[in-house]
Amino acid sequence: MKHQIRSLLYKDLMVEPNERIAVLWSFMYFFCLLSGYFILRPIRDEMGIINGANKIQWLFTGTFLVMLLLIPLFGFLTRKFTIRKVLVISYWFFIINIIVFYICFVLIGKTQFLAICFFIWLSVFNLFVVSLFWSFMSDIYSSKTSKKVFGFIAAGGSFGALFGPMLSSFLVVNTSIENLLIIALLFLLMALFSVKKIIKIKGNTSKKNSNRFDKQLVLKQNFWKQIQEASKSRYIISIVVFILLYTAVSTILYFEQAHILEQTIKESNERVLYFSRVDLATNSIAITLQFLFTGRIIRKYKLAFTLAIVPLCIGLGFLIISVNTSLIVIAALIIMHRAGNFSLLKPSREILYTVCTKEEKYRIKNIIDTVIYRGGDALTGWIFMLFVSFGFGLSIIALLAIPVALLWSFTGYKLGVKQLLKEKELSLKNRYDDR
Repeated sequence: MKHQIRSLLYKDLMVEPNERIAVLWSFMYFFCLLSGYFILRPIRDEMGIINGANKIQWLFTGTFLVMLLLIPLFGFLTRKFTIRKVLVISYWFFIINIIVFYICFVLIGKTQFLAICFFIWLSVFNLFVVSLFWSFMSDIYSSKTSKKVFGFIAAGGSFGALFGPMLSSFLVVNTSIENLLIIALLFLLMALFSVKKIIKIKGNTSKKNSNRFDKQLVLKQNFWKQIQEASKSRYIISIVVFILLYTAVSTILYFEQAHILEQTIKESNERVLYFSRVDLATNSIAITLQFLFTGRIIRKYKLAFTLAIVPLCIGLGFLIISVNTSLIVIAALIIMHRAGNFSLLKPSREILYTVCTKEEKYRIKNIIDTVIYRGGDALTGWIFMLFVSFGFGLSIIALLAIPVALLWSFTGYKLGVKQLLKEKELSLKNRYDDR
C-alpha cells in the first residue's frame, strides 16, 4: 500500500519531493474531517425528518440565520489572528460544541429542541470546516500543483466519507448517539493534529509569503468594503451564480427525498440505515472516480467540461423523476449528484479560487461557501414548499427543475473558460514581475 501511494505521488501526480509529505498530510486531514462528519450526518438527516418533512425549510432558514451571525465573527478573527491560527481556533470551538452536545444528550435525551439545534449546528459545522479546509488547500498549493493533487486530496475526503457512514451504520445498531459523538470527536482531534503538521511543513517552505499574507489580512479591516469590491468582479459573481444553482438543485433533491422517505419508511432506525447506505454507495463511487479519473478528466477535458457534465446528467435525472418518483429512483439520482460533486465538481470548484487574490480565497470564499450556500438552500426550500402548497406534485417540481440544472451546466462551462483565461493572465504577469 505504501509503495502504491508513493508510485501515485511520483508518477501519476508528478508531485515534487518537497510537496509529497504535505500532500499526504492533506489527504489525512480531509480523511479525518469527513470521517467525523459522516459519522454524525445520518443522525442529522433523521432529526430533520423527525420534525416533519414539511418543516425542513425552517431548519434550512435557521442554518442560514446562524451563518449570518457567524460571518462577522469570522471576519473579526481573520483581522485579529493569522488565518492559520483561525483554523486551529475554529476546530477547538467545534470540539467544545461536541462535548456540550454529548452532555445534553446524556442528561436531556433526544428532545425536539435539541434535535433542531443539532441539525443546524452540524449543517454549520460542515460548511465552515470544509470551506476552511479548501481555502487552506488553495492557499498552500499553486494553481499548477492543485490540478495535480486536488483529486488525490479529495480522495482522502472520500475515504473518510466512506469510512464514516460504515462506522456509523455499525455503531447506531450497537451503541447510542452519545458514543457516536465521542467517536466523531476523536476524528476531529486527529484532523487538528494534521493541520498543525501541514502548517509546520508549509511554514518552512513558504514562510515569507505566509507572513506577508497574514499581515495583509490584519491591515485590511473594512470587511464589508472588501465584499463590495469583490462583487464588482464578474468572475466572483459567476462563482456565486454557480453555487446558487448548485444549492437549488441539491435542495430540490433533498426535499423530494424527505417527502418520499417520510411516506415510505416509518421506523427511525431504518431511515438512519437508509441514509448511511446512500452515503456508502455515494462515496464508494466517488472514491473510485477520484483515484482513477478525476485528475485525468480535469487535465484532459479541462475545467469547462468538468463543471458542466455533472449538472447536465442531473438535468436528465430530473426528467426520469418526473415520470417515476419512487424512492429507488430519487436515491439513485442523489447518489449520482453527490458522487459527481465529490469526485468532479468540488475539486474543480476549488481550482477556480487558485487564480483569485488572498482576500477572495479566504474571506469572500468563506462567505460564498457559507452564507450564499445556506441562503440558496433556505430560499429554494421555501420555493419548494410554496409549490407544494399550490398543489404541485413531486413529478411537476422535478420537471420544473430541469431548466435550473441546464442553466447550472452552462454557468459551469463558462466559469471553466474564464478560469483558464485568468490563469494565463496570471502566468504572464508573474513572468513580467520576475523580470
